Amino acid sequence: MASADLREELLCSICLCVFKDPVMLRCGHNFCRVCIDQHLKTLDRSGGYSCPECREEFQERPALMRNINLHNVSERFLVTQPNHEEITGICCSYCVDSPVPAVRSCLHCEASLCDKHLKVHSKSPEHVLSDPSTSLENRKCSVHKELLKYYCTKDAVCICVSCGIIGEHNGHKMESLEKASMKKRKKLRNVLQKLTIKREETKKRVQSLEKHRRKAQEKASGEAERVTALFIDIRRRLDDLEKRVLSDISRQEKEKSLSLSALIQKLEIQKDELSRKMGHIEELCNMTDPLTVLQEPDTGDLCDPEEGGGDEDTGGHDNQRHDVDGLDVTVISGKLHTLCDIISGIRSGIYVEGPADILLDINTAHNNLHISDDLKTAICTPKKQNRPETAERFQVYPQVMNRRRFTSGRHYWDVQSSRSGWWSVGMCYPSIDRRGDQSFIGNNNKSWCLRRYNNQYSMTHDSTVIQLPHNISSDRFRISLDYEAGELSFYDLCDPIRHLHTFTTTFTEPLHAVLCVYRRENIGFGENNWLKIMNCGKTNYKLK
Repeated sequence: MASADLREELLCSICLCVFKDPVMLRCGHNFCRVCIDQHLKTLDRSGGYSCPECREEFQERPALMRNINLHNVSERFLVTQPNHEEITGICCSYCVDSPVPAVRSCLHCEASLCDKHLKVHSKSPEHVLSDPSTSLENRKCSVHKELLKYYCTKDAVCICVSCGIIGEHNGHKMESLEKASMKKRKKLRNVLQKLTIKREETKKRVQSLEKHRRKAQEKASGEAERVTALFIDIRRRLDDLEKRVLSDISRQEKEKSLSLSALIQKLEIQKDELSRKMGHIEELCNMTDPLTVLQEPDTGDLCDPEEGGGDEDTGGHDNQRHDVDGLDVTVISGKLHTLCDIISGIRSGIYVEGPADILLDINTAHNNLHISDDLKTAICTPKKQNRPETAERFQVYPQVMNRRRFTSGRHYWDVQSSRSGWWSVGMCYPSIDRRGDQSFIGNNNKSWCLRRYNNQYSMTHDSTVIQLPHNISSDRFRISLDYEAGELSFYDLCDPIRHLHTFTTTFTEPLHAVLCVYRRENIGFGENNWLKIMNCGKTNYKLK
């Protein structure tokens, strides 16, 4: 603001620009030297001179006294001011000595005006003012060179007065630019509102996808850690098995080596003794004195009495050699069979770990459900089972829960269904209603199910139905529960297994398996409507 006030004081009243080489008249007013010279020249023939500011008259041409202080101030001011032409790009058309930013443009004059020149500009109606613009020609009709003042609604173009009277738009409906622009701004606001809503929806979708991507990354990271841990365990167990087998081979080798060494030492002693006896007999054979030869004991006495049976002894040695000829490969093979156990353990680690049986609870079974003796199968039947009415028994819909509660961990169970009929299978809270309309699984916020109706399959929770587009030909399904993660997944046990849907929530109660084998009067009863629990287990990984 201070800079603007200072600029006002440094403007020449003739050119309306900052002083350049300012000079002062005797009256005390200052002007640019060039500006006052041109002014005084126009007065040379009039016989008198006057000040353009205060109109004080001079008989002779007044002397121009240079105002050094004002010159210095003007120079410093120009140095400290930014280049307005670079900032706005539109400068006053009349400030030729120095660029001054324009504040308005006159469409009639096709000129841009600064504050000073705007004050002295004509106020007549034909001088239409607008925001500063360099393309003033665009605001005029290209045919009649008149200002565009109206809007042709038929052709959706801006026109001048002549276009509407004698031009090609004669007879067309016209509106003022203000009214037409108001309508267009209203439409644009509606479009803007729709775009804003769409942008917010897109933003939410991006956030949702980002969440799913992070979840997928977390799952992938968890699976990678699980597989890494699995292979580390496999390598550890294989290393342990290798060490045990090699240690057993080494132990057997040492035992056999000691046994053979003892036998070899014994045989070496026998060999030396036999050599000594053979040498003595050879000496007797070489003697010529008959008396000496006859006085020696018989040759049979020279042999060891314990070795009387030479052939049998040899046979004994052969049998002993046969006994120590090799290692006990049966023991080694038995240890190597542990590999099969390791492989079985790996499969168990991938698929199932330990039994976790699911048995149906007759105390919850509807009276039109026959429960098999093994508590695995629920069959729709027209015959009432005459069970007592209790608070835990389903009274309206033919449903039954299992006995076991799932409160943590990862579990799965498989079910086989009849290929006809209307049935539902899923999980529910124990607090589910047993008597009212809200007791039907899937039609409340306490149960989740896969439903088959009219050969169509759907996923249902809290009365929200998600139709499955898959062509399901299998009659076996898997329900997988990850309690801590809040995920309940359903799979079609075809080849290969196909994921159908996953419900995601935060479980607040224990969960029970629940079956529904429904009947309708037009369908009738029949033992072809049934559900059977096949197997179940506890998993140490996520099936998805």
